[in-house]
Amino acid sequence: MSAAVLRSSQSKLLLVMPSHQLVRKGTELGFRIWSLWDPSQLEADLAPRVEEASEELLLTDFSDGTRLREAISRTVRRHGIDAVLHGGHGNPGASVVRESWQLGLSLNPPAVYRHLQSLEGDRREPASTPRVSVETLTVNGSHHVLGMTAQRTTGAPHFHVTGYLHPAPLTDYECRTIEAIVEERLTASGYRSGPAHTQVALLPPGPRIMSCRAHLGADRIPLLLEIARGFDLESALFTGLMGWRPVVAEAYQYAEIGFFLLPEGRLETATGMEEIAVTPWVRGARFSYTVGDLVAHISDPRARRAYVVVEGDTPEVTRERIVRARSDLVASIR
Repeated sequence: MSAAVLRSSQSKLLLVMPSHQLVRKGTELGFRIWSLWDPSQLEADLAPRVEEASEELLLTDFSDGTRLREAISRTVRRHGIDAVLHGGHGNPGASVVRESWQLGLSLNPPAVYRHLQSLEGDRREPASTPRVSVETLTVNGSHHVLGMTAQRTTGAPHFHVTGYLHPAPLTDYECRTIEAIVEERLTASGYRSGPAHTQVALLPPGPRIMSCRAHLGADRIPLLLEIARGFDLESALFTGLMGWRPVVAEAYQYAEIGFFLLPEGRLETATGMEEIAVTPWVRGARFSYTVGDLVAHISDPRARRAYVVVEGDTPEVTRERIVRARSDLVASIR
């Protein structure tokens, strides 16, 4: 059975490092889903949600390749799994890729993932270079561009990422040019099935791909597409397994996620999240810290566990709403 030609939404899937949102979307479509996580990487407040949405939450040490492959093989045999998918935001681990291919449960051979990364250039662009991310879904070898998202940053001197805006405010020519180079990269790699997240630097001579990875966009980017376009990327991942091609509408509004810009230190108090969460234009919010927790520096990916998602008619409106939400959160950090 190939992971890209499943015949039924009743199929059994093993998802590696999935979010609880992804598992829930799959189960709502009728798939039976087992989730596999490294306990050291699964955030404590999200673990119960993943477990609740899954047939079973399986935990194993991902740093031990042999143990990870054994866990995948054992789960496949025990439950009659039809496909193994990497549901996380990082690169699929080599052990996951090899075991899935050897079991006949993935359409993408291991060489595809190596090729995607080997095509990345050695040159690094300055942090000040504007960047967009491109979300795609490949179905039976056909690549579909779903949307482009712009980075928000702190600006000079460090240009730390503070959030994302969808859709990216680009010209039609810029969109066509970016779309062409992303599709060319995916085709050259031999990628046959699944989502991809491509980072593109907007340079004066033209766009340049910085990275192209076989996973969904992180930091709630799928939610931004859903708010701005009404397109459910996480559900499309599952319907794509059955050969259904995605149909994406034009964006009818903007959606933006902003990370709370907190100083590094230990949290003493925090108020305001209850009010932020019920604001009419807020479409999502999270503050995973509790009193006594260490708050990460803005440059640390862990700082993105605290965020707010808003909608608006223009990028200026969403930016102002993010600023307002940040000011509504009052935190004391030592």
